[in-house]
Amino acid sequence: MIEFAAAKGPRLMLDETSVMDIGDCIVDGVDIAPKRAIPDDGDSRIDHSLEGFLFTCGPDHIRHREPITGRTDGKVYPLHGSASGHPAKVLWTKFENGNAECCAHIDIVTVEGLPQRIERLWRIEGATGEVSLDDRVVNTSDQAVPTFLMYHMNTGGKWLDAGTRLEGTMLEGGGLPWTFGEELGGLFCVEAPAVTDGFAEVRLGPMKAASGKTLCVRFRADTLPHLQVWRNQKTPADVFGIEPVSHRWVSRRELQAGGEFNMLQPGESRSYGLRFAFI
Repeated sequence: MIEFAAAKGPRLMLDETSVMDIGDCIVDGVDIAPKRAIPDDGDSRIDHSLEGFLFTCGPDHIRHREPITGRTDGKVYPLHGSASGHPAKVLWTKFENGNAECCAHIDIVTVEGLPQRIERLWRIEGATGEVSLDDRVVNTSDQAVPTFLMYHMNTGGKWLDAGTRLEGTMLEGGGLPWTFGEELGGLFCVEAPAVTDGFAEVRLGPMKAASGKTLCVRFRADTLPHLQVWRNQKTPADVFGIEPVSHRWVSRRELQAGGEFNMLQPGESRSYGLRFAFI
């Protein structure tokens, strides 16, 4: 892990062994990542990634285990795509004038055996403490491919309390308690239109355990037009997830039938981005 922090904002641990995703996310001395309070996915890559505050799902698949078209060996798309577990090549890390910046490339081999690349840039603005992530997914194969992306931002449920709410204009009534749904969990996915400068916004807080701070997440509404929210308090899990995502919560087959695959030709790229701060 690489420690990544600026003059203000959270102290992050970036995982160079897995997509340069975020492991620890320390806010006022509290690591709000769920750690081992997670469900067992049965995939060691995902179990490792799910422990952290943010992991990247895709770029070849998201959400559902489904058979791979044309395969006769029974192989399926992994639940969260192929990115997790791929190491990052760090191009530079800078700490200047109170700001922090880290650039890395992650070369991925998809479940179909095709190469893809994520060009990733992390920044923390020292004056405000806002963290920004800008990703460019490049199709480095010789075939046209559909591209998917989802960011899982996971908070340990033990850090949330009775006063903690999820709020955003995309939510019915403007917000809801973090304990929505059934007693031990819930899941929903909604459209998330832009509210400012092309970004959608959702907030989780306040969190008494983190000095009463609220997590404010903004994400690009053009390439991440949906927000999925998930919580799981079924022992041993205790996790709450904010998940900006590129596609609706339906099967791969239904997305294809609806012309929603978002194909990338060889050499083409698509950009994604999010911002978050504790305020």
